Amino acid sequence: QVQLVESGGGLVQPGGSLRLSCAASGSGFNMFYIMAWYREFPGVQRELVADIDYHGRTNYGDAVKGRCTITRDNIRNTVSLQMNSMKPEDTAIYYCYVRHQLYGNIYWGQGTRVTASS
Repeated sequence: QVQLVESGGGLVQPGGSLRLSCAASGSGFNMFYIMAWYREFPGVQRELVADIDYHGRTNYGDAVKGRCTITRDNIRNTVSLQMNSMKPEDTAIYYCYVRHQLYGNIYWGQGTRVTASS
């Protein structure tokens, strides 16, 4: 089992920055897990924001490329998302996500709300 605890959501003005963090815990967590952030808009399927593997290889969703940076701390088992130049359309619930690369086990965090509004 893997538990994910997110932090860092809240209200940010358009053009501002926000940092989300997620800590993974549990005896089942290991280096084979991809760590990622997804976001969910009302009535829309969750979309990938960014993901990162143990070696630091990253992927970004088209909507956030150039504005976000995902990082991972393999000692603390944390993943962070730095979001810059925030736009109102970034308003969503952001979920931490991990997936085992070999066995496909998936775990989600509880979600944290991000609102970009003046």
